[in-house]
Amino acid sequence: MSTIHHTNKQSIKALSKTLYDGDRQAVQATLGNLLMPEAVCHFSHPLGDVTGAGLYEEIFVPIFSAFPDLERRDVICISGSDQEGQDWVGCAGHYAGRFMAPFFGIPPTGHIADIRFHEYYRFVDAQIVEIQAIWDLPGLMMQAGVWPMAPSLGRDGYVPGPASQDGLAQAGFETAKTAANLQHVLDMLESMQRYPSQGGADIMELDKFWHPHFNWYGPSGIGSCRGVDGFRTWHQTPFLNAMPDRGQHPQETEAHFFAEGDYVAVTGWPNMAQTLTGDGWLGMAPIDKKITLRSLDFWRLEDGLIRENWVLVDLLDIWAQIGVNVMARMAELGSARPGYGSPVYQGGI
Repeated sequence: MSTIHHTNKQSIKALSKTLYDGDRQAVQATLGNLLMPEAVCHFSHPLGDVTGAGLYEEIFVPIFSAFPDLERRDVICISGSDQEGQDWVGCAGHYAGRFMAPFFGIPPTGHIADIRFHEYYRFVDAQIVEIQAIWDLPGLMMQAGVWPMAPSLGRDGYVPGPASQDGLAQAGFETAKTAANLQHVLDMLESMQRYPSQGGADIMELDKFWHPHFNWYGPSGIGSCRGVDGFRTWHQTPFLNAMPDRGQHPQETEAHFFAEGDYVAVTGWPNMAQTLTGDGWLGMAPIDKKITLRSLDFWRLEDGLIRENWVLVDLLDIWAQIGVNVMARMAELGSARPGYGSPVYQGGI
């Protein structure tokens, strides 16, 4: 089994290398070899779903057009099997380059810019049959000065790779440590879901699972925070106040957990469903409507505790579910810029 995981990971590292080199022909050829033509490729809003056969033209041609000297920088790449025996590779990092032309309506800056990503690939017989990917477009809007929604409670900005500097070098496919780390994360999530239906905040036992100095790296629009106090103040409390029934609708979601060494990952499309009530969330009104969330996460454990947690949530999709077109609002905000205005944004994306 470890041979399969190593082979799958090396295939994704080869794809990443072509993107780091900015070799468009190599990117297209590598995708052609790796992807089943009928593969389902889920990308965050507004990029949407494409097939394997259409992935290069519909996703990578636009980003190469916007970033002519595009390069990809991976900071995490792990491989493993989920609870159903499906084989996955998960990557985190940034696409970066000079932002020279609009990207899905986001106006260029002429300066270096980056798009944070989490991408998960499901393999069958050495070929990709499914992709689940979130690109942090709110962060790109912030760099361009056209984020039209509420400011983040946490800190926005460049998210670092693992402090241990080993996110690309793990090799613990079937070790006892890998299994223990995966179970630690599963136990942590189970404990979290006891609140608020089974008691107060103490019932989550955060100190049992998280390192005292852990960093939680949230998506742009939520921001990053540090330690239990920061996590609870800037993310968890507003999140649970707005959606206290989180974790109560598992029949409407899916979650694929896998691990390698000190790293644990989860993906699902969607992997959460809950009702937007309370005081609302991130400026969203409490409309008493159930929404789904796509959240793609990585955890890194150190000395048996979670030291770092990278989280991307498809926030633009959540806004779309409640009837708010963030892309159109962004276009209105940037419409006064010379050469931008309404012709750049055509709507419908």
